[in-house]
Amino acid sequence: MEYNFRCRWYQRPFHEAFLAQKVQRFIEIAHRRWGKDEVVLSGTRELLHRRVGSYWHCLPEFAQCRKALWTAVNPHTGKKRIEEAFPMELRASTNNQEMFIEFKNGSTWQMIGSDRYDATVGAGVAGITYSEWALANPAAWGYHRPMLMENNGWAAFITTPRGNNHCKAMYDMAVKSPAWFAELSSIEMTEALSEDQLSESLAEYRALYGDALGQAMFEQEYHCSFIGAMVGAYFGSEMTKAEKSGRMGDVPIDTKHPVHCVMDLGKTENNPVWLFQVIDGSLRVVDFYQPATDDLDDWCNDLRARGWNGITYVPHDIMVTEWGSKKTRIERLRDRKMNPRRITRVSVADGLQAGRMAINAATFDAVKCEIGIDGLKAYRREWDSEMKTFRENPVKDWSEHIGSAWRYLGLAWRDAPAVAPANDKPKELGYHVDAAGRVRGNMTVKEAVDAMVRRRRNEG
Repeated sequence: MEYNFRCRWYQRPFHEAFLAQKVQRFIEIAHRRWGKDEVVLSGTRELLHRRVGSYWHCLPEFAQCRKALWTAVNPHTGKKRIEEAFPMELRASTNNQEMFIEFKNGSTWQMIGSDRYDATVGAGVAGITYSEWALANPAAWGYHRPMLMENNGWAAFITTPRGNNHCKAMYDMAVKSPAWFAELSSIEMTEALSEDQLSESLAEYRALYGDALGQAMFEQEYHCSFIGAMVGAYFGSEMTKAEKSGRMGDVPIDTKHPVHCVMDLGKTENNPVWLFQVIDGSLRVVDFYQPATDDLDDWCNDLRARGWNGITYVPHDIMVTEWGSKKTRIERLRDRKMNPRRITRVSVADGLQAGRMAINAATFDAVKCEIGIDGLKAYRREWDSEMKTFRENPVKDWSEHIGSAWRYLGLAWRDAPAVAPANDKPKELGYHVDAAGRVRGNMTVKEAVDAMVRRRRNEG
């Protein structure tokens, strides 16, 4: 290609490995102003001309794409960043609404959001970049990975740290794998900023966020520190303690005790479900489930397949009518014998406190609950830049409903039965005479018919 990228010396290892494609998985943990998007966009321009295919650039949220990259201007050149990466003479067409570019050689490039990962479709996906991966929904990679494997495609993850979350786990895995290029570029390594510039940045962070929080933000963004929780996390301290105390591991279902679930009861993309058991007063979180469809029958079948056989705890607003039905949500769950039980309505603050206490009491299955655990770590408060304090309401991202569902679990689990109710239903039809002399059956008509069918089957 004739469009040369002026690579800074500290970008060279990643840039050269990315273009060489000797491996197909890349993760770069780099400080602020390292030029992560810049180097990946330049490399993508080269790669999409080597191989015709579809290429995606994924930000944590679709709403961020336009401002963060599509319309962003390089302050050093005065040109749009996207036009520097993909000059107009290379393009066959550009769709500004969809943030989609088709190139003259047949390749395409598009911006997407991890919050809408299940809406991404397309044949021939040859490469995906996940920008600010530490803030993205990790479920996006699970959804996209089979597409790339089928097409022998590459994936690049670029980010600054945001606490000890899925990004840290991926980096730790990648540094041990010969199938990955993995690099951490802190400001000490690159020396990209002078001491005076760093001091100025630290002063700005402290002025904006206060001394303690400002120092933590500075450590994350320039020294690439994974230490501590995500800034503003509701459950950060509790999740760190659970991890350090060894309460995240293998937690198999004990079949002698019922498996209950708690759900937030939104639509598919915002209806996470926690599955748990209570044994000898201890909370065991055995699974985490996110529906793949809007079909309530699918949800119920999937939960039963995962071991659910107890009570379904649901929010207080379950009495509303939804899901395209004249019945309320609780009626629909009762029709499917999901044993719904409403959770007492309390303030969000009380729910958060209950959630914290539940984490302190819980043991998590680290594999089955991986996405849920990451969501609890990412569940955080909004920052009010004018008041220089955190608001009480959570950030509206992929983790919000995971955290909300956990609040409900915190309110429900202590009342959850540890033993399944005895099955006292009669197996055969019988009659008795009550005190008024009336003859009564011990089954409903349906139960009597079902018992007769079972008996005839058994008799052959």
